[in-house]
Amino acid sequence: MREFLTALGNYTFLQHALLAGVLASIAGGLAGTYVVVRRVSFITGGISHTILGGMGIAYYYGLNPTKGAVVSAVIAAIIIGLVSLRARQHEDTVIGALWAIGMAVGILFISRTPGYNVDLMTFLFGNILMVSADDLLLIAALDGFIVLTVALLYNHLLAVVFDEEHARLRGLPVEALHLLLLILIALTVVILIKIVGLILVIALLTLPPAIARHYVGNLARMMVLATVLGLIFNGTGLAVSYMLDLPTGATIVVIAGVAYLLSLAVQSLRQTITPQLSK
Repeated sequence: MREFLTALGNYTFLQHALLAGVLASIAGGLAGTYVVVRRVSFITGGISHTILGGMGIAYYYGLNPTKGAVVSAVIAAIIIGLVSLRARQHEDTVIGALWAIGMAVGILFISRTPGYNVDLMTFLFGNILMVSADDLLLIAALDGFIVLTVALLYNHLLAVVFDEEHARLRGLPVEALHLLLLILIALTVVILIKIVGLILVIALLTLPPAIARHYVGNLARMMVLATVLGLIFNGTGLAVSYMLDLPTGATIVVIAGVAYLLSLAVQSLRQTITPQLSK
């Protein structure tokens, strides 16, 4: 650990990586809690894989792939949201179609990029060590938008997540809030892709909130605990991967996954023991 801390003080790329992990933990803690409570992991998967299309197009035209990811993520979130609201019976088909089309379009554009020097594995599995200062600025802007939106509309989003009918009776714009929620999730996916890539993004988005749900029932407390857990997983994963020369994104997800399984085992044990003690 001393070796990692020394390197952290000397190398800018590690400092960028750590800061990216902090920003990702905040966004993931907020939006991921909605994903877990709302149970929209499959929708999130559709959005995350559609993003490759936007990244590939942006890369082909010499633009920042993250900006292409933002545009494609928002478009995918709106399409999936409208289908889920108005044609629910076709939701799975549309998500699957966007998933496949996004991946295919991204691969086609990346393959046709002049010079073709992009490492596709970076898009699929992320590389937090390659986060640049420009990436950090964009991630920070997305993070700020997510935090501000959740802070201003917390009660409205809370009503939509737990009781849509009651929210309608209160006169809330349920459909607009539902779309906004999906857009927040989509932007969070963009942030997390820089950390763990397209393939592992759902794990990092859902595991910290899922663990937090084992111990707190209040939505705001879940967000706080999920954010703290995200910070721990990202920081620990970065340190372990640096010291052992392992892929950082995969290391972070393995640590989060093991923590989730341990938490699940503890919860199962508590549920088994508590009724016996009460007899």
